[in-house]
Amino acid sequence: MQNIGCAQSQFANVESQGTGATSNISRTSPIPRVGPHPSRTSRSSTTLARISAGILLLSMGLLPGCSDQSAKPTESVKEEPKGPELVTGRSGFQKVYIAARGWSPDPQPFRIESTPTRDGNGHDGKWAVWRTGFASPSRRSVKTYVWSGSAAPDAPSRGVSAGAEDTYNPNNSSTTTFDVAFLKVDSDQAFAAAQKHGGDKVLEKSPDTPVNYVCDWNRNTNELVWHVIYGANREAVKLTVAVNASSGEFIRVEK
Repeated sequence: MQNIGCAQSQFANVESQGTGATSNISRTSPIPRVGPHPSRTSRSSTTLARISAGILLLSMGLLPGCSDQSAKPTESVKEEPKGPELVTGRSGFQKVYIAARGWSPDPQPFRIESTPTRDGNGHDGKWAVWRTGFASPSRRSVKTYVWSGSAAPDAPSRGVSAGAEDTYNPNNSSTTTFDVAFLKVDSDQAFAAAQKHGGDKVLEKSPDTPVNYVCDWNRNTNELVWHVIYGANREAVKLTVAVNASSGEFIRVEK
């Protein structure tokens, strides 16, 4: 529409110039009229011919000053790489729980644990990778789901991924399930409690020590427990503090 308007404006200027020239000639040197008056039909034909010529030139892109701005290519915006998403244990559990419900109608968690990566150190109760094991009594099987908010080379791909399905044995103490309603205390609160019972001294002496977390059900005491582990792995543990995952109370120092 912008190009057509531009063309019409140019032809309007031509028309006005022609009219002015005719008017000047008639005032300075009158020309006797000979023959019949030109008909309106011939004038209309001339106008239509000019418009058709303008449209032809417009379609060929020959009219000066009428350029199509929309023909310019749009520059693509490059997305910057996302940083790690560090979350607490309860948040990591909730991210995989929906996926577990798609696997089975009755998934019951039996273990929530952090997975250390180079994105953090766990000193605030947060990690970029959390793993949750679920058992399904109806399917008689167990399955592990992992949520990752990390792009580190040593971390799983971002999002939720599932492990292989295995046989479920309800008598196995390592897969004792628990009701989600017992999980009232998050990993950051468990870390704060563990700091008051020896954890602060460990980090004061070795600030680079990572802190990992495991939440499971204790059959002997019938309680859900956060195990706050000061160390890169179980072989290099400097301190483990047990905290009640329902009340947040200190239970004991396990090592």
